[in-house]
Amino acid sequence: MSRQVIHTTDAPAAIGTYSQAILVHNTLYLSGQIGLDPETMVLVEGIEAQIRRVFDNVKAVCAAAECSLADITKLNIYLTDLSHFQLVNEIMGEYFSQPYPARAALGVASLPKGALVEMDGFAVLP
Repeated sequence: MSRQVIHTTDAPAAIGTYSQAILVHNTLYLSGQIGLDPETMVLVEGIEAQIRRVFDNVKAVCAAAECSLADITKLNIYLTDLSHFQLVNEIMGEYFSQPYPARAALGVASLPKGALVEMDGFAVLP
């Protein structure tokens, strides 16, 4: 089995025992991203900024694997407050176009470092 670790300094370094992503054949398995600024490793302030930072982090990891957000087939979104669901939809529409990836959005009690949103997913490379 072909297995490649994907890493970029344009997304936050792993804060635990995991990789930013793993590429197996043409499938990219993206680890969860929270709204950490990759340069400072500090969580950005506010839900809108965190959502945008998460999408930017995911985009950077995809780029490191030589793919794009358009190649994401499944996206999982975790929110500590589901009232932010519509805001996620609005911002996601700025980053993705149709056909959109399959998606799940879940309410969770808490996330690492007090984050308000986290996303992970899968991409299939062209």
